[in-house]
Amino acid sequence: MAESIVVVPVKSKRELREFIKFPWRVYKNDPNWVPPLIFERKAFFDPKKNPFYEHAEVELFLAKRGSEVIGTVAGIINYRHNEFHAENTGFFGFFEVIEDYGAAEVLLATARDWVQARGMDTLRGPANFSTNEEVGLLVEGFEMPPVIFMTYNPEYYVDFIERFGFRKAMDLYAYEIKRETYDYTYDGIPEKLVRVAELVPKRYGIKLRKVNMKDMDGEIAKVKKLYNRIWEKNWGFVPMTDAEFDHMARGLKQIADPNIVFFAEKDGEPIGFSLSLPDVCETLRRMNGRMFPFGWLVWLLGKKRIKTLRVVAMGVLEEYRGKGFDSLFYLKTIEEGDRKGYDRCETGWVLETNDVMNRTMEMLGGERYKTYRLYDLRLAEINPQE
Repeated sequence: MAESIVVVPVKSKRELREFIKFPWRVYKNDPNWVPPLIFERKAFFDPKKNPFYEHAEVELFLAKRGSEVIGTVAGIINYRHNEFHAENTGFFGFFEVIEDYGAAEVLLATARDWVQARGMDTLRGPANFSTNEEVGLLVEGFEMPPVIFMTYNPEYYVDFIERFGFRKAMDLYAYEIKRETYDYTYDGIPEKLVRVAELVPKRYGIKLRKVNMKDMDGEIAKVKKLYNRIWEKNWGFVPMTDAEFDHMARGLKQIADPNIVFFAEKDGEPIGFSLSLPDVCETLRRMNGRMFPFGWLVWLLGKKRIKTLRVVAMGVLEEYRGKGFDSLFYLKTIEEGDRKGYDRCETGWVLETNDVMNRTMEMLGGERYKTYRLYDLRLAEINPQE
């Protein structure tokens, strides 16, 4: 008789290590998977180090058959999200499982029951932990590896999640722009877009400048003023706290390329910013989750050879939208990216409902090559398991 599946909450250091290390089993033969750094994952799940826990409740679970770990999931309640959107939504994340629907079903049911027991009426995910980190299930574009801060999963996860009863809440698009699209110049970009970008600074008195890495505290303060105001009306947006900004900035400082991070200013005041990052996943794939004994050397050498960048965030205050600032940001990013030797760019994610940005991506020669999906499960008619 086959052993039954048991789901247990993570309580010990040993169980946390099992939780973190389990994906190595799922992806052992997948060349596209990017192993996370183990020390970084430990810090991410440490309530004393990750400020997300200051406004959220998280429970990690292991699915086991006998002594063998066969899957993981996290139940998440982000009280800041619910307050901002006036919702009672719980989330599931860090969903990893062997190719066994029975195991997946037990894990998803555990997350469902956990959030419902805490008064939630919707279960949404996957989210690791919120839209300020990594979200969405990859549903199209399995041929290419993920870039920095984007998710990746086996294709069978799509069937498992939808079979359980989840329905699409929102799709997130990622676009690929290749260097050859532009023949190393602006030749491949629509003339109107170039003209608009060239006129914007003169017409509106706008200055574009690169980030000043020597004054990171001051630069972070500027981003804090802008970030929540720019994206507050976006679907799924969650305002970041000062502690979360500071925590994220410390991490980004280690990988940022100041040549591809820009502020737009008017009369000396910031009105928008564009953040692009080198795709350090190109290096992480070769490190297998470890900095020691030789991972640090792979990291140092690999950072110099990165050829892909990702446009992570780009926006201006609402009163300045529709005036061509996105064109200016993109052209400067392309110009500096070319100068620094990047030959490929991913832009995203972009909400499927963001028609303006999706059209802009197509005008720039971007190809929509990956789709990520957030799912909802309505809990109103479901009774928690006894």
